[in-house]
Amino acid sequence: MPANLESEKVKWFQEQLKAWAAIYLRDFPWRQTSEPYDIFVAEILLQKTAAEMVAPIYESFLVKYPTLEDLAAASIDELTKLLQPLGLSFRAERLCNSAKTILENYRGKIPNTESELLLLSGVGKYTARSILANAFGQSAAVLDTNVARIIERFFGLQGERVKSRCKILWSAADAIAPDRDVSRWNLTLLDFGAMVCRARKPHCEKCPLQENCCFLNSLTA
Repeated sequence: MPANLESEKVKWFQEQLKAWAAIYLRDFPWRQTSEPYDIFVAEILLQKTAAEMVAPIYESFLVKYPTLEDLAAASIDELTKLLQPLGLSFRAERLCNSAKTILENYRGKIPNTESELLLLSGVGKYTARSILANAFGQSAAVLDTNVARIIERFFGLQGERVKSRCKILWSAADAIAPDRDVSRWNLTLLDFGAMVCRARKPHCEKCPLQENCCFLNSLTA
């Protein structure tokens, strides 16, 4: 555990964010299910894409391809057209390839281990852990630019340039996660980073963490 993560500060951090989430946590259709296939689709669509853009496409996607078998048999051209508003044109082919791999190698069941998920096309550590937490209730913390920014600012850590590969920040993400309901915790961090602790013009004046935030204290020192 990084030296900056004193247990009392971590506990206070958790308490403040859980209270914030009780009021402000956002609602999206994929947050109302733990069905592994639905979660798998959502996590692929959410890669480098704003949740607000994904929501209508996600619902249309599940109507057209309600099962893994439907996705594996999908036309790449049709799928690409459906996903076109989200960008990342390679996403359609990755989805189909992953669906076929799951049917062939995992008897049509979404894998429930990180090592197996990482073998699927387009699935990296963040996506794998999101699936584990949201679909299988596993205690799998996540790290993306939002989460990394919160950790660096509040705890005064400095990660590497590529946050998704930074061992220090991944270790910190694991260390600050609560023992229970890590899925909700991950969503809390994602929403807090999108709504309050933003990359540009963060809302420090209404941030519940301001009292002990290293970033804010450095600005006012």
